[in-house]
Amino acid sequence: MNPVTAAHIHLILCHIPAVVMLLGFGVLAFGWLRRNPEVQNVAVAMFIFAALVAVPLYLTGGHALGIIKGLPGTSDRVLERHQAAAGITLAAAILLGVLALAGAGLFRRRTLATWFNLLLLAGALVAGGLMIWTGGLGGQIRHSEIRPDTVQP
Repeated sequence: MNPVTAAHIHLILCHIPAVVMLLGFGVLAFGWLRRNPEVQNVAVAMFIFAALVAVPLYLTGGHALGIIKGLPGTSDRVLERHQAAAGITLAAAILLGVLALAGAGLFRRRTLATWFNLLLLAGALVAGGLMIWTGGLGGQIRHSEIRPDTVQP
């Protein structure tokens, strides 16, 4: 049996931040509409968790690249695009995580202010969208059938 590598860890973690971020968006929207601070706090915690998971996801990416680079069917262009997108996405995730952490302290046990809710919702849409885009680029690394340059018969 092969030992677990950084590539395994990268693949295990890759869906978690995007799913948690987008679910957090829905939870926050629901909590805002209901003016429920407990539900809003759950969403804030989800954003912090997604940002925290994004860090090891990003850090294992370089090691995964070293394992997969040069394998048949991989494209250096796709690898480079995924790597560049990952840096932007990590920055967005961390920014949202820091913002959520600040909100957890600022609005402790209170309903989040409308302006802060809107800021978090916009940040979650941007960060979640970037995660989906980056994940799609990552999927193209080994799944040539989803690459835009693949000709369908």
